[in-house]
Amino acid sequence: MPKNSPSIDMTPMVDLAFLLVTFFMLISQFRAEEAAVIDIPSSVSDLKIPEKELLMILVDKQDRVFFNLTGQVERDSLLMRMSKEYKITFNDKQRKEFSNMASFGVPIKQMPSYLDANSTERKKLAEKSTGIPMDSLNCELCRWIYHARRIAPKFRVAIKGDQVTSYPVVRKVMDYLQDDNIGKVNKFNLITNMETGPAPTE
Repeated sequence: MPKNSPSIDMTPMVDLAFLLVTFFMLISQFRAEEAAVIDIPSSVSDLKIPEKELLMILVDKQDRVFFNLTGQVERDSLLMRMSKEYKITFNDKQRKEFSNMASFGVPIKQMPSYLDANSTERKKLAEKSTGIPMDSLNCELCRWIYHARRIAPKFRVAIKGDQVTSYPVVRKVMDYLQDDNIGKVNKFNLITNMETGPAPTE
């Protein structure tokens, strides 16, 4: 009997591949662009920071401070608390924009115009901004941390600093985190890049 080579119908496999691609495109969410570009230092730690339930303070190479809190519900609650304290009104569109954006680094009085701006204008505003005020007379960063800790006390806290950031600025952020009147955070993470180990020798 002559032997025939087997044939495999790949049509169902192609259909399945397209269905999977479509599924992942529909459920995926694009990560919002960060307000500051930070070149983080390297370390040998392999502990990964979660992308959810995270309170993060960012310090760029110009020593400007930025803030981020994950979770749309938590971010909206945070904005409403700051709105009440500083007596600044935010409309529904601004609240929705704030809940979907990533980190920010503008004073609270500039927040309404920052939220109304488009992505290009917002980037220019972020470049001109001096960051979130954190001096002793006007520590808005302290208030962001305070209210965020009241909303999400179980969120992990992390500091993401540029490798050329001044140490006194990071030290000041650490001191604020450990202040009893703000949050009393004794355990937090410093975000770094995984350092490449030496090549194995034969």
